[in-house]
Amino acid sequence: RWLRQHEYVEKLNMHGILSASVGQEQLLTELLVTYAKIPVLIGELISVEIWKHKVFPVLCRLEDFKPRSTFPIYVVLHHEASIINLLETVFFHKEICESAEDSILDLIDYCHRKLTLLAARSANGQTVTSAVLVPPQELQKQAETMEFEISLKALSVLRFITDQVESLPLSALTRMLNTHNLPCLLVELVEHCPWSCWEAGKLKKFENGSWHVVPPEDHVKMTKLDGQVWLALLNLLLSPECQRKYRFDGFNKSQLLKLRVFLTDVLIDQLPNLLEMQRFLSHLAVTEPAPPKKDLVLEQVPVVWDHILKKNSGKWEAIAKHQVKHAFSPTEEELKLQARRWAQTYSLDMMEALVPDKPRCRVCGVEAAKRCSRCRNEWYCTRACQVQHWQKHKPACNLMV
Repeated sequence: RWLRQHEYVEKLNMHGILSASVGQEQLLTELLVTYAKIPVLIGELISVEIWKHKVFPVLCRLEDFKPRSTFPIYVVLHHEASIINLLETVFFHKEICESAEDSILDLIDYCHRKLTLLAARSANGQTVTSAVLVPPQELQKQAETMEFEISLKALSVLRFITDQVESLPLSALTRMLNTHNLPCLLVELVEHCPWSCWEAGKLKKFENGSWHVVPPEDHVKMTKLDGQVWLALLNLLLSPECQRKYRFDGFNKSQLLKLRVFLTDVLIDQLPNLLEMQRFLSHLAVTEPAPPKKDLVLEQVPVVWDHILKKNSGKWEAIAKHQVKHAFSPTEEELKLQARRWAQTYSLDMMEALVPDKPRCRVCGVEAAKRCSRCRNEWYCTRACQVQHWQKHKPACNLMV
């Protein structure tokens, strides 16, 4: 049942990306709202997050864990990424955010956990690097890389939530501003910029799923991720409702004033709304804002995370042993059956439609429109290039077929 659920989520995710790329995601958002699926997706997201942090480490230490188990494990690790990617695609719409209802608190907590990990990772100087490893080390590395990319998606989801501060429940706003102090956490992200690093004297930034070397003339160019942080700060600090609820005490004030050094003329030219932020910070520096009004007596709390942890407390090793025996030790026949199912789910034609770059010829590197008809894995611009490459490609082609 879980594998079928993953297939449905994956197809929804791919459909959402394709629909958004042509501006036709309205049908998908209407269906998700009509059938109340956003709370279901948030619950599934948190359950997989807990599995990854509680069961997965135990799983990798068990003696019964075999390399054959890695294939279905990769699918589970990918599941969280698929859900958060789908939520990032649809949360742009106000009706999706409103349809989350009380589960929005769980999603806010989820985003806070991810951004805290992201800030801590950057403060420790960690960057994403590639290495040749064997299971379970390879799986641990894969999980770390996915964690980084998922955290960046969570940043986008959080920004979309802050776009709707006027229509959020009172508890959601209080949770973002005072329970988690998200403005100060976002200041940390501006200060450390975890999607940017220096390597061998060159500036690299993480965009569209990979690290790219940034030419010197683009060093001060704002990336999409930079924009998400600044927009979230604008929403949380300049909204009248947020200003009434946020505690502008000595610590918070000093943290927020750190932003002034980053508000250069070049940055404001790229995002003119930041001029209002600059004025707000200048005013904050010379005034003492009024204390927040204590108008909320009862506060809602998220339930999904606490419910799963309480229900399974002390059972993580037993769960891991059960899953090794019944889910992650498939026979050869079961692996082949699963591989056929994933081949249908992750169809090449569907996946290629999601890739922003056009395929390139394996031989000469120009844009290609033809590919090997046997394995459908290598691209060529002409028949001549395909014939020239055949002797090198033949062993891999036979293996793929």
